[in-house]
Amino acid sequence: MARQFIYHMAGLNKAYGTKKVLENIHLSFYPDAKIGILGPNGAGKSTILKIMAGIDKEWSGEAWLAEGATVGYLAQEPALDASKTVFENVMEGVAAKTAIIERYNELMMNYSDETADESAKLQDEMDRLNLWDLEQQVEMAMEALGCPPKEADVTKLSGGERRRVALCQLLLRQPDLLLLDEPTNHLDAETTAWLEKHLRAYPGAVMIITHDRYFLDNVTGWILELDRGRGIPYEGNYTKYLEAKAKRLKQEGREDDARQRAIGREREWIQSSPKARQTKSKARIQAFQDLLDAADRRRPSDTQIVIPHGERLGNVVIEVEGLSKGFGDTLLIDDLEFKLPPGGIVGVIGPNGAGKTTLFRMITGQEKPDAGTIRVGETVKLGYVDQSRDALDPTKTVWEEISGGAEVVKLGKFEANTRAYCASFNFRGGDQQQKVGNLSGGQRNRVHLAKMLKTGGNVLLLDEPTNDLD
Repeated sequence: MARQFIYHMAGLNKAYGTKKVLENIHLSFYPDAKIGILGPNGAGKSTILKIMAGIDKEWSGEAWLAEGATVGYLAQEPALDASKTVFENVMEGVAAKTAIIERYNELMMNYSDETADESAKLQDEMDRLNLWDLEQQVEMAMEALGCPPKEADVTKLSGGERRRVALCQLLLRQPDLLLLDEPTNHLDAETTAWLEKHLRAYPGAVMIITHDRYFLDNVTGWILELDRGRGIPYEGNYTKYLEAKAKRLKQEGREDDARQRAIGREREWIQSSPKARQTKSKARIQAFQDLLDAADRRRPSDTQIVIPHGERLGNVVIEVEGLSKGFGDTLLIDDLEFKLPPGGIVGVIGPNGAGKTTLFRMITGQEKPDAGTIRVGETVKLGYVDQSRDALDPTKTVWEEISGGAEVVKLGKFEANTRAYCASFNFRGGDQQQKVGNLSGGQRNRVHLAKMLKTGGNVLLLDEPTNDLD
């Protein structure tokens, strides 16, 4: 019997206003496929996962999940139930399994001949699903992913902690098709290695968006590249993809050279004498325009982020003495002491949950220390990029969010047109009219960076600034 596809997509198109994001995408794969999705920010990577998850329904073409199959989706900024603890949120991933256990226990408490058949069926189901030590399995998964304490309040979790809780919940649910948008963001090396091993052995299909090339190399068997609306499949892991793409680009280079020669010939013909222009073929003029359009689609976009010089710093920048901070029984920071000199560039490292984000939040005054002092110099103007990007207004356009409606932005001692400033973060033309709520994680990150950098801060606190960036 022929194998059946778990997912099928044909001639799929997706646009935001007049901007085409996905164009004529064809994609079908089997129930055990492991696929990585690559492409620059805004290429439609998150969009295609949202379509497959059934979240985005505004598209044309064909896209359907195999009958009876289940799908699970990890968003870049996953939502958790704020009324529940970390453990209760994780347990939502095994709600169906828990229901089987509870029904079995109920029947065992009131066992009778009438319930014997149902009890036997449930026992067989528990054997098949290995449910006898479910809570222990949940605790092992939480430990492997470095989840926060079981009773922790999810409203106080960092972006990375929320993501790990959501990922743990999803992996325990074990859907037939797993859609993961940047699953390794905020994970330390040990946790990432565990996730690699888990996904390689995962019994269902997996589609992954990640900028972690080593992770792709170790997990995937296919790569889908999204390039200016097109979907280009490559068989093999990331290393194989690089080899195949190098050959494709070489061929495209030859095609581009030929196209440019043709454009030169046609331009000379278009610019010929008035008498010749009267006899020009409309079809030939249209063919010339098609050549220009094809050349424009090939043109790569360059991003040059402008970081203006902040005001001069005094001798005191940030000084920390005897700093301690904990949550409940968990001590994150104990008797920390350091001085940040003017012009200092410092990397803050540590495992998940070590207190890196908490330190930044204390420096900015969003969290109070349990003990110790933080002194911020009088000449310091903080610029802070946090993990969550919650400060962005999803109803505004990119230009409105970055510019605040102004036509000119001041960058240090200089002024610049705000539309040109947006373009320097690779938001050009119609991209500036996209709603922030429709942006990918990488695009939202660029908006956040653009807003922060134009404030002219002279001390920058960057919490995972490269997350989701190409």
